[in-house]
Amino acid sequence: MSPPTRFEPEHDRPEAGQFQTLLELMPYLWPAGRPDLKARVVIAFIALVAAKVITVVTPFGFKYAVDALTATSATQLTAVTLAAIPLAMILAYGFGRMMMVIMTQIRDALFAKVGQNAVRQVANRTFRHLHALSLSFHLERRTGGLSRVIERGTKGIDTILRFSLFNSFPTMIELAFVCLILWWNFGWPYALVTAVSVIAYTWFTYQATEWRIAIRRKMNDADTDANTKAIDSLLNFETVKYFGNEEHEAARFDGSMARYERAAVKTWTSLALLNSGQAILFTTGMIICMVMAAMDVAAGAITVGDFVMVNAFMLQLYLPLNFLGTVYRDIKQGLIDIEAMFNLLNVEPDIRDHPGA
Repeated sequence: MSPPTRFEPEHDRPEAGQFQTLLELMPYLWPAGRPDLKARVVIAFIALVAAKVITVVTPFGFKYAVDALTATSATQLTAVTLAAIPLAMILAYGFGRMMMVIMTQIRDALFAKVGQNAVRQVANRTFRHLHALSLSFHLERRTGGLSRVIERGTKGIDTILRFSLFNSFPTMIELAFVCLILWWNFGWPYALVTAVSVIAYTWFTYQATEWRIAIRRKMNDADTDANTKAIDSLLNFETVKYFGNEEHEAARFDGSMARYERAAVKTWTSLALLNSGQAILFTTGMIICMVMAAMDVAAGAITVGDFVMVNAFMLQLYLPLNFLGTVYRDIKQGLIDIEAMFNLLNVEPDIRDHPGA
């Protein structure tokens, strides 16, 4: 019924093109004439930095608490001794964990208005652009495909704005801080193992995500095609009934849904493989670090508190690492989802009004 959409995303779009798409979103992150939104971005960034600092410092409280408890375990552990050092360190550790979560939530709450304003502005720009296009464009009856493109594009904007500002760069800074702390306190082997684990984790995540993106594109194409066929068929209900083409239309729709089903199954299967590979790579690095720490404790080079701190750092490091993979995946998928919207915005009307007309 309807011809292929000219605003379909290009499957072989280069990385430079996707980076350009990201740059086109930045003005919505720092909107001109909106000092209130700019203030929210600045305060949210301050909350982010505070959360990262607290994240790096918190395991030291755990270490000192364990060392204090271990030091007093050989002697009589009185209530006064427990209250003097270990309890204070435990409270400091708990307070640090609590403040880390609070700062993160403050960041998200402040940035919510910025992200939603960006979604609103782009959606409104797209809506106005559709009304500015020529009649021939709308006579092609691509309502179903248009609705899917706009829906996915607007949802991807908020995700990209959040992750590109508040997660990608800060996560790498946190990883660098952790490696420096491990090197300074325990020696270069710990930092080397951690760095190699991070590099292997990042490389595997990149390769697996690129593979999954191709699957996601096929799923999106099938989804758009199925929705377009359904909407167009219903809009032409009278014609379909007149010629008795119900079965033919149902077969066309089912064919698109079958392609979507196959792509969706591959998407979930590839996600399981991605998560499993990430867990194997990071757990291997953590086990190596813990074995080295256990040997150093046995040799008297470090304390039990240091052993616990290494474990706390590795477990804490897994959170941003795991989130790093999610961030990369969501940004890439978000870029795919808004490619079609930006291609739609680039469609030129056949006839343009003169300025002031």
